[in-house]
Amino acid sequence: MNIAVVGTGYVGLVTGTCFAETGNHVVCIDIDARKVQRMKDGEVPIYEPGLEVLFERNTKAGRLSFTTDLREGIRQAKIVFLALPTPPGEDGSADLQYILKVAADLSEMIEDYKVIVDKSTVPVGTAEKVEAILASKLSRDKYDVVSNPEFLREGVAVEDFLKPDRVVIGVNSQKAEETMMKLYEPFVRQGNPIIVMDIRSAELTKYAANAYLATRISFMNEIANLCERLGADVDHVRKGMGSDTRIGKRFLFPGVGYGGSCFPKDVMALSKAAADSQYNFQILEAVMKVNEKQKEVLFDKINLYFEGKLAGKTIAIWGLAFKPETDDIREAPAITVIHQLLAAGARVNAYDPEAMPNFKAQVTDKINYCDDMYDALKGADALAVVTEWSLFRMPDFETIKSSLNQAAVFDGRNVYNVKDMLDMGFHYESIGR
Repeated sequence: MNIAVVGTGYVGLVTGTCFAETGNHVVCIDIDARKVQRMKDGEVPIYEPGLEVLFERNTKAGRLSFTTDLREGIRQAKIVFLALPTPPGEDGSADLQYILKVAADLSEMIEDYKVIVDKSTVPVGTAEKVEAILASKLSRDKYDVVSNPEFLREGVAVEDFLKPDRVVIGVNSQKAEETMMKLYEPFVRQGNPIIVMDIRSAELTKYAANAYLATRISFMNEIANLCERLGADVDHVRKGMGSDTRIGKRFLFPGVGYGGSCFPKDVMALSKAAADSQYNFQILEAVMKVNEKQKEVLFDKINLYFEGKLAGKTIAIWGLAFKPETDDIREAPAITVIHQLLAAGARVNAYDPEAMPNFKAQVTDKINYCDDMYDALKGADALAVVTEWSLFRMPDFETIKSSLNQAAVFDGRNVYNVKDMLDMGFHYESIGR
């Protein structure tokens, strides 16, 4: 099947590459000429484990190609995926300008029947707006509009796409449904469901899922903060809760708040959509407030330890990405922590396996970016773990202890065992323990 994917961010590039892996011919389209040239030259512009191998295999096989020319890119496509950014506007609502602009362009270009698929996370009613734009220039037999929200987790996005828990398809046409079912059949041979529903329900499903997961995280962060005051251990509470099959074990890990490209944006957008519908979604308001406050917890612990005298101190930071196995720093808790440290007059030595170039370009060049995790410790007065990369889990604790001016570790992700750290002579603080 011939497929076009408009947009080559995390969602678009993973989508295009994985569809090519099942034998489809995929053209990925982007307006960024430099980015397109990099991909033509064999360079994967994002860090995503497992993507590079598939990218190389399918580009060499001629199944995956790239262009800046929208008209040429969609010419032979039977399905056109819109994987475009929907950043939050000033009022928190999703900005649809990129999707609607491409829809308008497509209305001038489509010559034969195509399924236009909203792959981006979009508010309820977006497909209707896209359809209205197409209908202004095209006869109804030339297109169908479908909602097919992605449920990809950065860091394991390739695996999530190739082996999805479920595929959600929102359609209002039998022809479009049959086309999408055929496309996704190779990905659900293990029996995981393709769930077909109306378009508005599909659009809401993605927001509802992300908002619920964000709520679980914020709830556990509140429980962790309460544990510290009551003398309980959040790890024990988490295990006790997670053993209940009605609750489950996932997304019960406390920390220094959630970040990334999805949760903050989607919770805000759903809250705004509710407000626009004259509904006060109170839980979501609380989730957002809790998360922003939680990002300050690690700084508060460090500041208290140094009795508010952080000026001239050097703090080593391990982890800048919003989560492990990605170079994505959008809404990363490290941003808040570092800004607070700098404002207090502290110096920062930072290390992250993948995210340092993005952090330096997009956040600050006022910190010392280190080539190695242990280099970040040299001359530092404390270590703060902000992202739980695997290489941080079993470090050389003797090197940590000997490198730091003070054996103080502030663990924002509960990576280490409390008793072990205390037995080794560290001043050790974590979240909820």
